Amino acid sequence: MINIDELKFDEKGLIPAVVVDAKTKKVLTLAYMNRESLEISLEEKRTCFWSRSRQELWRKGETSGNVQHIISVSTDCDRDALTVEVEKEGPACHLGEDSCFHNPVFMKEDYNEFSMDSLMELIEGRKAEKKEGSYTTYLFDKGVDKILKKIGEESTEVIIAAKSDDKKETIYEIADLAYHVMVLMVEAGISLDDIRGELASRHVIDHKVKQEKMTK
Repeated sequence: MINIDELKFDEKGLIPAVVVDAKTKKVLTLAYMNRESLEISLEEKRTCFWSRSRQELWRKGETSGNVQHIISVSTDCDRDALTVEVEKEGPACHLGEDSCFHNPVFMKEDYNEFSMDSLMELIEGRKAEKKEGSYTTYLFDKGVDKILKKIGEESTEVIIAAKSDDKKETIYEIADLAYHVMVLMVEAGISLDDIRGELASRHVIDHKVKQEKMTK
């Protein structure tokens, strides 16, 4: 572990802190900390910054309620910058956006931005808005029995592809299965965070079991 005394604050006593969503790994904001705000952040386990414009301490969410609970703090190789992983309550940006970095300057033409979270949002949107002609809407209209039938069919397709040692086809079928499982999740009111939490709890248990085996 790096001690605060080993960090390199600039001539104004500040160090940049890149705040990252611990779950999605999305960059939320860039702020600055001085020694006092960093100490407060570590003690309270929630982000506290130094406002350069107001020249005062700024606890994130103090007025908006959009608190950021700290999961980890790391420094770079030069020890003059921080990354702060957080679990957030509400948007990070004061404009109401999820991240402060929401204004594109450049994007490669053939770049296809994708995340499981964005796919989940799309599926949730299909259930809420029932877009005509959408296959996802069709599944929601047919109900849970149809969704479960499709999951069964796609599971079989995964098995067949994997048994045939066809990597490309197996990837394709796993993607189909994952999509239909996510449709079921929305239908059942299960979020990605629910699944992340369950997997995380299993990781902790597995880690403890490994430690116990190593000490025996």
